[in-house]
Amino acid sequence: MPDFAYSDLLPTGPDQTEYRLLTTEGVSTVQGAGRTFLQVEPEALRLLTAEAMHDIAHYLRPAHLTQLASIMNDAEASPNDRFVALDLLKNANIAAGGILPMCQDTGTAIVMGKRGQNVLTDGADGEHIARGVYDAYTKLNLRYSQLAPLTMWDEKNTGSNLPAQIELYATEGDAYKFLFMAKGGGSANKSFLYQETKAILNKPSMLKFLEEKIRSLGTSACPPYHLAIVIGGTSAEFALKTAKYASAKYLDELPTEGSMLAHGFRDRELELDVLELTRHIGIGAQFGGKYFCHDVRVIRLPRHGASCPVAIAVSCSADRQALAKITPAGVFLEKLETDPARFLPETTDDHLDNEAVRIDLDRPMADIRAELAKHPVKTRLSLSGTLVVARDIAHAKFKELLDAGQPLPQYLKDHPVYYAGPAKTPEGYASGSFGPTTAGRMDSYVDRLQAAGGSMVMLAKGNRSKQVTDACAEHGGFYLGSIGGPAARLAQDCIKHVEVLDYPELGMEAVWRIEVVDFPAFVVVDDKGNDFFSPEQLNAAFLGLPQVPVAKG
Repeated sequence: MPDFAYSDLLPTGPDQTEYRLLTTEGVSTVQGAGRTFLQVEPEALRLLTAEAMHDIAHYLRPAHLTQLASIMNDAEASPNDRFVALDLLKNANIAAGGILPMCQDTGTAIVMGKRGQNVLTDGADGEHIARGVYDAYTKLNLRYSQLAPLTMWDEKNTGSNLPAQIELYATEGDAYKFLFMAKGGGSANKSFLYQETKAILNKPSMLKFLEEKIRSLGTSACPPYHLAIVIGGTSAEFALKTAKYASAKYLDELPTEGSMLAHGFRDRELELDVLELTRHIGIGAQFGGKYFCHDVRVIRLPRHGASCPVAIAVSCSADRQALAKITPAGVFLEKLETDPARFLPETTDDHLDNEAVRIDLDRPMADIRAELAKHPVKTRLSLSGTLVVARDIAHAKFKELLDAGQPLPQYLKDHPVYYAGPAKTPEGYASGSFGPTTAGRMDSYVDRLQAAGGSMVMLAKGNRSKQVTDACAEHGGFYLGSIGGPAARLAQDCIKHVEVLDYPELGMEAVWRIEVVDFPAFVVVDDKGNDFFSPEQLNAAFLGLPQVPVAKG
């Protein structure tokens, strides 16, 4: 029998984070039982949370911005890689103004805290943290995305973005340490758990497995990604949680080899292998190229002999997280980049290859479709004119009309439809942050809407299912992909007017009419049945071959 030995499952090393001091108020030390205690007042927790949620909505880590800038200087990057990277850097610069958040989906607030045994509070820590989330979301130009279940089938937006996900743990020490995150639906929906066996625990089998699963991630969560892979785990839920932490760089200081203490470790060699794999699958930074991922983290965990979970998670181009701590010296928050303009290259859109094709959206729909039909998938577009904005609930309303034997609204036949939902509009602005949402959630509606003459040109982010490709081939429709991520830039530079068109009672889920200028997009699915994200097209794109034609019908 071995001697007793203990290790944390995730033994992280020294904290390398650069912090900024928020305040010294609400923090004091008291003596008792021969010990010195750190006393933290409720206001310190509230203030820290509100500041953290503000910062991660508007600022990014310097390391993330450095990775974006490096794409511009990589000769192997595709023109589309560089275009997306430049747009995301411009977006970061606008968001850093503190008015428009970097993404319209300002996410679920997630807070993880570790309270040392020498830290005293009033015990209602979760409530004070939730109040900080409430203050940030109700006072800033953020979006409310949380739905309260009233019955099993009925929901209503809480109007405050509460509840937050708050997890608090006890640990040793005299500090209170935190990880703050905001996870939007796009990246949260790309968290996956697979229950495998020992048969996968060799490099060839693992890489084959991972290539298939990584390809399936698609682009709806706004790459380039920070990809996290966890192999093993004492439970399925722990594997998934570890993947989320790893995607936030929270576990970067783990050991790099295992031991009989059975702790987790990073496999840096496999990280490089997987990163190289992502460079060659052809998806790139959303529309073809090399930069599907910025980097990869691979964590190996102990496992039960009869179970081998594999968890995959991503952090998207809105790489929103920050560390924080409360110590006897005060309340500290990770120092994020407030001047992202220094990462902008001299290169401008004029220096990028593949000049955009200009599309006038105010022409008749037949003319718009005829112009789009001239260009292959992957063509870069610049859209100007009128868009109708509709997402999940509005599409359900359109289906109800057809089910009742009523025609679709004429606006859905006359204009392209943009899948999106705006954040709050700041005073003096035409629009709040207003980037695209994930297209795949509307896939089941497309064939029926197009058969009824509507939704002939769609604009959103991410890949579509075969049923959409088939519907476009049959009905002569198109799906255009917009860059996922630069919601602030789209609001400031491209969206000139916003008004509610239908269903105002739905709030951000209403149908909107917007006027856009030079709105960036790419042809993803055309009226001939070509889909940029099909394996044939991706392989052709990676090899530099011409588009693979698909016969209509």
